[in-house]
Amino acid sequence: MDRQQHIPVLCDEVLDFLKPQPDGVYVDGTVGLGGHSYAILKASAPDGYVIGIDLDPDALAIAKEKLHTFGDRHCLINGNFAEMPVLLKECSIYAVDGVLLDLGVSSLQLDTPHRGFSFNHPGPLDMRMGSGHELNTNQEIPPTAMQVVNHSSMDTLVDIFKRYGEERFARRIAARILETRQQIPITTTTHFAEIVKSAVPQKTSKIHPATRVFQALRIHVNRELENLEIGLDAVISLLKPGGRLCVIAFHSLEDRIVKRRFQMCAKTCICPPKSPVCICEHKSSLQILTKRPIVPDASVVQHNPRARSAKLRVARKL
Repeated sequence: MDRQQHIPVLCDEVLDFLKPQPDGVYVDGTVGLGGHSYAILKASAPDGYVIGIDLDPDALAIAKEKLHTFGDRHCLINGNFAEMPVLLKECSIYAVDGVLLDLGVSSLQLDTPHRGFSFNHPGPLDMRMGSGHELNTNQEIPPTAMQVVNHSSMDTLVDIFKRYGEERFARRIAARILETRQQIPITTTTHFAEIVKSAVPQKTSKIHPATRVFQALRIHVNRELENLEIGLDAVISLLKPGGRLCVIAFHSLEDRIVKRRFQMCAKTCICPPKSPVCICEHKSSLQILTKRPIVPDASVVQHNPRARSAKLRVARKL
């Protein structure tokens, strides 16, 4: 991957909706290589401020290099956006003007073999976005994908593949995994991909047979959907009135959670029941600004095939 040529997905659309202002405070909850943060800082000159959060210390190191020209107008934090209120409190920030969540796995992670995210590169079956030590809660350190594959029961594997990958051959794949690991541990991405491929009828899909299973394992290992549900509520609580939340999802499971959460918050507030300090207009927390998700046009997808499944949804705090 050419880091210099890295173009953040739907960047122009994010700026159009986020509307960065010179005196605004913004959070990039999944800063990655810093592309979106760079654009937000540039658009909010001369004194807009960005807090970038990411589980991946390797990504943060690259983002730090990319954003260094903005000096003290930004702060990078190694952590989970689901814990945004705690992380921002440590920076003495209690409310923000806008938040971006660019979900899913990054190009850096996919293209780094030893991270174990891709079946296209031989490497250890890891798939952790971070080490787990970034969490401020008492959650257990997440297992690697290797541990999940080699030690989970048949039923657990089937549930993971069906729930997070919507894989219709989940039971066949899980059976083949159990059969293989009785002979030899499954430790590499390419070995695991071959096992999955051998269990799936040929020519049943245009995508690689292991695509959905790799997605499912990654989501399970990193608790992505749980963190998204927690994170959305945390983010909404931090937004100032008029503040905007932009979320880019890359598969239907994420997008469904975002869509439903926005719809719920558009109908009711998120304040505690009978809260004496509830200021939500008409008892709603959000106004949905995207009737349908914004998707990349064909020319963008042509230059960046990984953007093809991106969907942007935006809401404004009332």
